[in-house]
Amino acid sequence: MAQKGKTMFFCQECGYESAKWLGQCPGCRKWNTFVEEKVTIAAKTKEKKKTTGGNIPTRLFDISTKEEERIKTGIAELDRVLGGGIVKGSLSLVGGDPGIGKSTLLLQVCKNLVNQKRKVLYISGEESLRQIRMRAERLGSCSNDLLLLCETDMDLIQDAIESTAPEVVVVDSIQTMCSEEISSAPGSVSQVREVTGRLMMLSKKTGTAIFIVGHVTKEGVVAGPRTLEHMVDTVLYFEGDRHAAYRILRGVKNRFGSTNEIGVFEMRKEGLMEVANPSAFLLNGRPVDASGSVVVCSVEGTRPILIEIQALVAPTNFQLPKRTAVGIDYNRVSLLMAVLEKRAGLHLGGCDAYVNLAGGMKIAEPAMDLGIVMALASSYKNRAVDSKTIIFGEVGLTGEVRGVSQAEMRIREAKKMGFSRCIMPFSNVEGIIEPEKLGIEMIGVSNVLDALKCI
Repeated sequence: MAQKGKTMFFCQECGYESAKWLGQCPGCRKWNTFVEEKVTIAAKTKEKKKTTGGNIPTRLFDISTKEEERIKTGIAELDRVLGGGIVKGSLSLVGGDPGIGKSTLLLQVCKNLVNQKRKVLYISGEESLRQIRMRAERLGSCSNDLLLLCETDMDLIQDAIESTAPEVVVVDSIQTMCSEEISSAPGSVSQVREVTGRLMMLSKKTGTAIFIVGHVTKEGVVAGPRTLEHMVDTVLYFEGDRHAAYRILRGVKNRFGSTNEIGVFEMRKEGLMEVANPSAFLLNGRPVDASGSVVVCSVEGTRPILIEIQALVAPTNFQLPKRTAVGIDYNRVSLLMAVLEKRAGLHLGGCDAYVNLAGGMKIAEPAMDLGIVMALASSYKNRAVDSKTIIFGEVGLTGEVRGVSQAEMRIREAKKMGFSRCIMPFSNVEGIIEPEKLGIEMIGVSNVLDALKCI
């Protein structure tokens, strides 16, 4: 079929394409992100494709609805994020900062699957076969049945997958892969989209589960992110500092399970080790009876997690006070400080305020609002909140404390971790049928003023 060349402009942030250069991207509203790329387009033909047997329409009730067959990875935290294991024929994207542990985790998964007598193919476009073997040996003993391939040509990769017929394939990384049908450089939006599309069709056709590694840019997004996230079945992101010991694996998208599920890992010399009880590790080293320190309960996916919020409020030496938020939405913190100013009479306008979510977590759940308010007020008044108190609740602009979901599950997690008192929305207290069975003192508050009386 005849081919013809064409020049297009792609946004390097969101993948938006245009026939001409634009200063501002209409998709993500970023400036100066368009780059010119040459693409090859197949010439149109008048011949109509015959409909194959596999493409005929199917009646709704003729489709099987049985549970998808899943493959256990041998890593419980990863299985939780995936929704119970790897689904055959699925395409998953694993993203994160360089050096945070994406390749290490997937190589550990490959080793576990090979030990289960499953056929696994590891494709690398960044490391040589010798480097991969050295890294596998550092992670412990490994079976000789693990198949390795060092290649970047998508045509050769497709031939290798079809000839070896593995159950699971790892492609590390998607930015190094290229297709000869696209004339642009590897890592460009058009190349990433073309290679991902071919891998998607290959996974659905052969039933092979494919994992692709995507590097994250300095803005914290995968190159061509919206294109990739739209095409794949599962999107997993590694969070945390590469220099810190702990890593958070978050499920941003999952067609086979709950979204926003997280897994907690610790980086050791033998690889990533799963943390079975995240609440215990996040509260490890928490100060006792210190002002500005409170514990809140957040629900990530199906798991309640206890997290410490630290706040420091001090008089400013400058004309404009400084505001800093780590792990929490900065705008949310500013909003809650305005509520304390207006509704509680705390004069925070002349103070610097620093709010930190301990443990390297990043959470934006509204149920943490009341904990942020209590931490700020505790630091401002220099009064400590009881160390055995757990706090959760959403705060509105009028100072009211609104109810949150899954309150009973949060209380049970707090009780398990040894907390004896809970400050929570009054509406949630009324919704608990048998509070005496929970074995914890529940203090219901309807507004911010009621909550501040507990300090």
